[in-house]
Amino acid sequence: MIDIPSFMLALGLGNIAFAVLMAGYTHGAAPSPGLRLWMWARFGIGLCQLLGWSRRYLDLPSLHGIEGAGWVLAVSLEVAAYCIFFGLAHWRRVLLPVCALALAIVLAAGSAGLPVAYLSALVAGVVALFAAAMAWILLRPRRRASLLQRIIGVNDAVFALSVAFWALSYLSSDVLPGQRIAREYAYLAGYLLMIVNGFGFLLLCKEKDDAEMARLASTDSLTGLPNRHAFLERAEIARQSALRQRQPLALAMMDIDHFKQINDRFGHASGDEALTVFARTARETLRAHETIGRLGGEEFAMVLPGTDLAGALQAAERLRLAVRESIVITSGTPYTMTVSIGVVVLDPNETLGMALARADHALYAAKSAGRDRVEAGQPKQRRA
Repeated sequence: MIDIPSFMLALGLGNIAFAVLMAGYTHGAAPSPGLRLWMWARFGIGLCQLLGWSRRYLDLPSLHGIEGAGWVLAVSLEVAAYCIFFGLAHWRRVLLPVCALALAIVLAAGSAGLPVAYLSALVAGVVALFAAAMAWILLRPRRRASLLQRIIGVNDAVFALSVAFWALSYLSSDVLPGQRIAREYAYLAGYLLMIVNGFGFLLLCKEKDDAEMARLASTDSLTGLPNRHAFLERAEIARQSALRQRQPLALAMMDIDHFKQINDRFGHASGDEALTVFARTARETLRAHETIGRLGGEEFAMVLPGTDLAGALQAAERLRLAVRESIVITSGTPYTMTVSIGVVVLDPNETLGMALARADHALYAAKSAGRDRVEAGQPKQRRA
């Protein structure tokens, strides 16, 4: 038989220690409302478990109602933490009324002297409801969830079922030995899953932070486009894929014309605005599978999978015209900008660097020919 009181004492102390440890770990870091609520939820759950353990030593009828109210508040905070973490809109309109109603029912039942078994079943039912809500947040349809989210969501769903079974077992008038054992193991499984859920939320936070760090490492902070390293990495992947599938691959190099004059005339803030407007215009003009990146300064590059020279010239011309129609707002007079573009199609026998060098030569030719134009690069020279 499982010693439930000792188990609750260990879990209560463990949850409180875990919350305190995480508070110290996050002290001084960037504020995270979701994580802060989650830590308070862990702390509240730990206190509730300690109250449950102390019931056998303290003959205070009011303690049952206080413990039940604590469980409602703690699991509500945990649901709120998930809502904030996943950016759910209008979650307060649903969670706050449900929490207030559940809290009022539990307090009223405790004040009315409801038998402990029925009060425990009521609280367990509320906890199961909130656990099911957490499972839905993690597993809800039409949302791409990571493997970690699916694992935690399934754990939450199993936890909800375990606690619901625990609540139903409390309502049983005849408790047979098999029912008692099943109830104890459901209790054990439910609380173990709650601990798994706690560690899972921390792993979700780490997963989110890692994704953000990867995004910052591969994204140009000003334009939001892939930076030089990320673009070259994606372009190399596209090159290898084109060779395997024997599909054409077009590359382009481009510069904003007279960019230095923009900085000198309107200031560096206006130059930054010009780069931002160009990046936004390029994203709106290109197709989903085409990639543009900022290599540095006013220099950009583009990769167009499955596109031959004629199609690449058309795409570059669309971008050139779209840039001419865009307007850069400055502190003075708004102005338009132009772009020069050099386009090549990858030769199967050349490296990515060689192809980009040919595109750069075509870009230089476009500038020499008067700028605001698209030029096709010379074919790769074949050895005799």
